[in-house]
Amino acid sequence: MPVKLRLARHGRKKFAFFHIVAADGRAPRDGRFIEKLGIYNPNTDPATIELDFEKSLNWLEKGAQPTETVRAILSYKGVLMKKHLMTGVRKGALSEEEAERKFAAWLKEKEAKIQSKKDGLSRAREEDLKKRMEVESKINEERAAEIRKKKSELTEVEDKEDAADAPATETPAEEPVSAQAAVTPETAGESKEAEKEPPQGAAAKEDEASAGKETVEDTTGKKAEAGKAEPTKAEDGKGEEPAEEKGSDSAEEGEEKPA
Repeated sequence: MPVKLRLARHGRKKFAFFHIVAADGRAPRDGRFIEKLGIYNPNTDPATIELDFEKSLNWLEKGAQPTETVRAILSYKGVLMKKHLMTGVRKGALSEEEAERKFAAWLKEKEAKIQSKKDGLSRAREEDLKKRMEVESKINEERAAEIRKKKSELTEVEDKEDAADAPATETPAEEPVSAQAAVTPETAGESKEAEKEPPQGAAAKEDEASAGKETVEDTTGKKAEAGKAEPTKAEDGKGEEPAEEKGSDSAEEGEEKPA
């Protein structure tokens, strides 16, 4: 069996990388190998390839058969191109200088393509990062607006509650202050004078009572004078009343008293 250039798997699950080896075709994939030629890591973008160019070219010239993946790697690194040019030199179609010049031009063009691809990937990453930052900034602004709105609503509710509680708590405390403020030296003097002087209504009542007493006294005096004046009339010649009549009057009065 010829020697094969193939990959030997290494790494953990879902994060594998590979060694490029020259091994016997009868050996298992991850078994014994003759020589290690490089490393291939597909987890990066672009993929990371480390290859010993001269050893790989030597194994190809000896007749080693690469697998499909290893052939793509060798083509990417220019090993197959170099082998093609060296075959032309051996046949005499090209000189070594022309072969080296063509290989250098191909390699330069290949590096330019690789570099342009890397630049494109880096720009794509930057644009993606900018977009994500813009989206995150918008989300943060919306969250900040919502927080400000909630805070304003809470402050409005607190102000309303304070306004509702203010009459019940503040007015009793202000009443003594207003009463003290209303009491000035002038008002104090006026209040004392008002206490000394009776109210107008009371004075009017006292005046009416005194007037009533005077009228009573006047009426009683007039009656007394009239009683005194009656004997004078009898003395003038009208005569005294008979004794019988007086007795009858006294008897009637005596009868009325027991009742």
